[in-house]
Amino acid sequence: MTIIDTANALLKEKEDEKPTRQEAENAVKVLIEWAGDDPSREGLIETPKRVVKAFEEYFAGYKKNPQNILEKTFFETGNYQEFVLLKNIEFRSHCEHHLAPIIGHASVAYIPDGKVVGISKLARIVDTFAKRLQTQETMTSQIANSIQNNLNPKGVAVFISAEHHCMSGRGVKKAHVDMNTTFFTGDFKDNQNFQNRFLNSLTNK
Repeated sequence: MTIIDTANALLKEKEDEKPTRQEAENAVKVLIEWAGDDPSREGLIETPKRVVKAFEEYFAGYKKNPQNILEKTFFETGNYQEFVLLKNIEFRSHCEHHLAPIIGHASVAYIPDGKVVGISKLARIVDTFAKRLQTQETMTSQIANSIQNNLNPKGVAVFISAEHHCMSGRGVKKAHVDMNTTFFTGDFKDNQNFQNRFLNSLTNK
């Protein structure tokens, strides 16, 4: 069995251990009742099904394997030595502390080491980790490390800027505040020039 087969088998095993769809819908009904409303009234009777269906979309990243996404690479690079940057990848995630939305943009760069990957794969990696319960710090490092470990480039850089609705919609209620995080590996971590060029590129059109 290959590493990918093993990873997929673990995902399937985890899927089989999940509560049933009916159990999830019943949990939503309990929350509606706890909030003070009647889940059997006309406007809410289909809400548990809709919420569970929405959760399948919000948290689809748990079913994705980064190794599968980055498996297809190209070796015809023309001896390209500079970093590849994909800027302003929009994402929507959810805070693991309050299930509140985290909405922002990620910029991802890597320095190829003899091979490149399709740029859409970088966006898919961002979505894989965004569509899970998250903290921004963890998500930033997960994106960088998954690219480093599966693509084996000379270095990876990730910058994320996002608004956290657990802060803007509750608690201190401070809207329009962005949180910025960065994570560097390899040459981006060891070479200040690469790091500065990456950060400067984020402000250039």
